[in-house]
Amino acid sequence: MTTDPNINNQTAEGAIPIFDAGDVEKNKTMAGLAYFIFFLPLIACPDSPYGRFHANQALLLFILGFGGSIILSMIPIIGWVLLPIFALGILVLVIMGLVNGFGGKGKELPIIGKFRLLS
Repeated sequence: MTTDPNINNQTAEGAIPIFDAGDVEKNKTMAGLAYFIFFLPLIACPDSPYGRFHANQALLLFILGFGGSIILSMIPIIGWVLLPIFALGILVLVIMGLVNGFGGKGKELPIIGKFRLLS
């Protein structure tokens, strides 16, 4: 659990973090744009917990997409068949992240959202 006063995390694991309304309103554009360039909120609004949350989600998505594409492209036939399905899944996660970021929601992405690379 973080000690940042701008975030009020609920105690249940996997709970949706509650961010300061002013922080969300001020930085939701950067949070949405994080899903195109994951480090953008880290540069534009480095002190925003909301921006860092979405930068973390976008970084996880980037690593999953990049790593998964490399691994699937090296597996003959089966990997090549699964690659477009995997890419479609990544696209769905990106759209979910965009909607959450621009919509002012701090909702984690399914499967990968619980991990934290950026604190």
